[in-house]
Amino acid sequence: MNFRKRQRPHVEVHTSALNDIMFFLLLFFLLASAVVNPNVVKLFLPRSSSGQASPQKTINVSITKDLEYYVEKEQVPFNALEQKIAAYQQANPDLTVILYADNTIAIQNVVSLTDIANKLKIKLVLATEPQK
Repeated sequence: MNFRKRQRPHVEVHTSALNDIMFFLLLFFLLASAVVNPNVVKLFLPRSSSGQASPQKTINVSITKDLEYYVEKEQVPFNALEQKIAAYQQANPDLTVILYADNTIAIQNVVSLTDIANKLKIKLVLATEPQK
């Protein structure tokens, strides 16, 4: 009987390359999470076959509780709203309208502005406030 202990070779796993990869992944996810805004409501717009680029120009349209309409902080009567938005569209064809509507107004006022945007073939996004 042979009671001598058998010498096994020493096994090493080199993890320095894995540490580098994990560090870069951690750095990537930290930077990506800092850029993402969790308070944004994502809206899915209709698709088109021509492809869409990110909008280069946006304008703000606001509707107050007194039914006053503002385009870029300039008060505009409702009957002149279409011409005002069309003027912005001529300057930039890839225009997106961001609509800020008071939560107490009737939905018909929002739909009226949506009709104007559809008539001019402009993308419209409804701005919301995050819940607390």
